[in-house]
Amino acid sequence: MLHPLRSLLIAFGIAEIAKPQPVINACERIGLENAEEAELRPWALWGARLEGALFVWLLARRESGWTPASWLLGIAGVVLVVLPKPIIDYSQQLVYANADDLELKPVVKPTARLLGVLYLFVVALSASGTEPDDSEDVVEQRT
Repeated sequence: MLHPLRSLLIAFGIAEIAKPQPVINACERIGLENAEEAELRPWALWGARLEGALFVWLLARRESGWTPASWLLGIAGVVLVVLPKPIIDYSQQLVYANADDLELKPVVKPTARLLGVLYLFVVALSASGTEPDDSEDVVEQRT
């Protein structure tokens, strides 16, 4: 049986893969003063889908341990927690065609740090693998 938070994050990842626009819209409402002026670059939706796929892959796999993907997400998480401004600036330029015209809300830095914590949490959950189901416990107890 999966940990409830693991299941919730997998569901979020699947939703982000299937429908990334509502996730991006929510992030824009949270972080931009002039969200209605944001002009997404064509690859922005694919970037959101990639983030969702990474969450699902890391959290749904059966084996525990570190992978290159978990290292990458972990490093991104640490950088977002410790030094969010360069990542915010870079991601704005990467995602928006008119990044210089967008006004960031003051909440962007703390929110980016929270995103970093989320990344680290996903990595920690993925490093432990998935919990065995009850039928595996019963078999092990009989032997």
